[in-house]
Amino acid sequence: MNTSIFTHSKLNLVLLLLALVAPFVLYPVFLMKVLCFALFACAFNLLLGFAGLLSFGHAVFLGTGGYVTGYLMINTGITPELGILAGTVAAGLIGALYGKLAVRREGIYFAMVTLALAQLAFFFYLQAPFTGGEDGLQGVPRGHLFGVIDLSDNLQMYFFVLAIFLFGFWLIQRTVHSPFGQVLKAIRENEPRAISLGYNVNDYKWVAFIISAALAGLAGSTKTLVFQLASLTDVHWHMSGEVVLMTLVGGMGTLFGPLVGAAAIVTIQNYLSGGELGNYIHIIMGAIFVICVLAFRNGIVGQFRKVLKQNF
Repeated sequence: MNTSIFTHSKLNLVLLLLALVAPFVLYPVFLMKVLCFALFACAFNLLLGFAGLLSFGHAVFLGTGGYVTGYLMINTGITPELGILAGTVAAGLIGALYGKLAVRREGIYFAMVTLALAQLAFFFYLQAPFTGGEDGLQGVPRGHLFGVIDLSDNLQMYFFVLAIFLFGFWLIQRTVHSPFGQVLKAIRENEPRAISLGYNVNDYKWVAFIISAALAGLAGSTKTLVFQLASLTDVHWHMSGEVVLMTLVGGMGTLFGPLVGAAAIVTIQNYLSGGELGNYIHIIMGAIFVICVLAFRNGIVGQFRKVLKQNF
């Protein structure tokens, strides 16, 4: 037990050091994109991997955070930390409403309810005058952190995004290892037994839904500041499918799986979009999804753990 904790601490320290050095080796904007999608995937994994709830509408929370932050940054001139906080709270409130409606259903019915609600949000953002319609919100200023640190510098912006990601990851880790997280796992494994033990499973699933939605909004708000753009792409159901793919590729139900999956998918997309295979990117993503489902259900991290257990 102590050896396991020590090993995890060393792994976390190595990953943190790599993250601190990375912007001096790789393009900071690419790394920020990876961190934003990694946080989005980790938030989604909290719901799917630990509570067993497959949401097909998580893009609405990513997009809500982005639109609220982008609108406030353009029109009110508030500082970026307050803009991100407002986007996160807005996504959490939408999550509370959607979650209340969705958690009363199970399985495919839960997935369909979340998809339907997300489509309602998509058409709202398409028609609402303050979202810029198909053009989205462009030219969102990054502003000055606490009114002092200029985030137009990519390196300073990177460390701000890294701090946000670490906060979100820490919150998910604490949630998973708390008594609340253990109840979520019990609900995932055997919901009737959890009910028989006296737990109000709908309330537990609702709170998990809100936390997941708020963290997805945090990722969307941060992404809007990084790219200075909030668009319909972030609200589209394709984005909900992409986060499912990231989670499955990395390893559903593992803490580091979504991080690895997001890094892999973003890297593949960036590499392919600049080459001759750019027109076939959706076909390639679909093929990767099928291969993962059929041959690597544990994902990259899950498969790696399995090999370690069998050989060491």
